[in-house]
Amino acid sequence: MIHQEIIHLENSQADGYVAPLGPFNLVWAATREGMIACGAFDVAALERFRYPAARLKGAGGAPIATIEDLLNGEVREANAFAREKGITPGMKGREALARLAG
Repeated sequence: MIHQEIIHLENSQADGYVAPLGPFNLVWAATREGMIACGAFDVAALERFRYPAARLKGAGGAPIATIEDLLNGEVREANAFAREKGITPGMKGREALARLAG
């Protein structure tokens, strides 16, 4: 079962999702303009659809298991369309998501 959560940003909001898959969770958050996600997502594949996306790593090397982990994580990789929106490696997840909120 997928858990959905509204994420409140400074001037907007996003939808956060957690999908349990056996021993780990798929975690992502999306706006109308793109998404940030845990390391299981292939942001290069999403680039082929011209969709801005960034893959994050957990703070301190911990796995991303919750929406809060995602927001506190750091961008590991951003596709070209996410980079056009100012998303860069090392940026915190909350800031990257805010840049995708327009």
